[in-house]
Amino acid sequence: MADPLLGDLLRRVSRSFYLSLAILPAGLRAPIGLAYLLARAADTVADTRLIPRHARLEHLETLRRAFAGEPADTRAVARAALPLQRDASERRLLEALEEAVGRLGALPAADLARVRAVLDTLTSGMVFDLSRFPGEDAASLAALDTLEELDRYVYLVAGCVGDFWTSLHVAHRPRLAGFRPGARAVRFGKALQMTNVLRDVPADLRSGRCYLPADELRALGLAPADLLDPARSPRARPLLDRLRALALDHYDAAWEYTLAIPRAEWRMRLACAWPLMIGLETLASLAAHGDPIAAPAPLKITRGRVRAILARSLPLVWSNRALAAEARRLRAAAAA
Repeated sequence: MADPLLGDLLRRVSRSFYLSLAILPAGLRAPIGLAYLLARAADTVADTRLIPRHARLEHLETLRRAFAGEPADTRAVARAALPLQRDASERRLLEALEEAVGRLGALPAADLARVRAVLDTLTSGMVFDLSRFPGEDAASLAALDTLEELDRYVYLVAGCVGDFWTSLHVAHRPRLAGFRPGARAVRFGKALQMTNVLRDVPADLRSGRCYLPADELRALGLAPADLLDPARSPRARPLLDRLRALALDHYDAAWEYTLAIPRAEWRMRLACAWPLMIGLETLASLAAHGDPIAAPAPLKITRGRVRAILARSLPLVWSNRALAAEARRLRAAAAA
């Protein structure tokens, strides 16, 4: 891609999503890429702890208005958050915020409506997160209450993307006119976000967030603060395994979604298969770890493993039988 915004910048702020975007047909890259960049910019603002929480919520509302096409001072948001970013890519993203919002308004009307709808849902998830968790460190740890609340959060920050992705592809690709995945589209996004939830438990706990539901912990004789104690955190393993099984059920639906894509739409099939393969290998790493809650850093697969996944997927994408066999192999490792 020669476009600096949807090429180099997107590659710098996304480890794996850029791979899927780069393989898509050209007409889909602008709406999907802009949606990702703007959501990522909003998330960066929401995560800038040196900005008081009430101010971050105000900045998010400013961005929500801007994304909806209403008058809003996005420069003020960037000015507030940009100097506080340690990562050069995050600074570049905020520097490009106004340009990205401007590019949003230039999208075709139907694409614009879809991007605005998904950004509204994604940013509402960020507002929910900031409002639900009042602190910034382990001393102020708070937890979601129930599995239903976790499911709602997972929908807001990822599940909604499945419908967005699907509606754009159906609108742009005539061969997908009969593609009707239903709830599998939402479950695709949920599968990937549940993987993030399970992978990021240690870092989230240190940041005052516990996405493992308090009701489920209580049934194991645990409180959220107990997860910070290496002597007690292994007792949460049954809950981690249960949530991993739930994630795997979502992956099953996501693979059904992917295998239903016409083989002639091989770009879309690859763009869907790659995150599923990466996600399942991540879940396998979590399953193999003795106590993932005590892991000092998030468990991620290496760049070498990602490259191996890309290479292995190319001959598989043309065959439902071969791709389904690979999905079963990866699932078995993640379910161990």
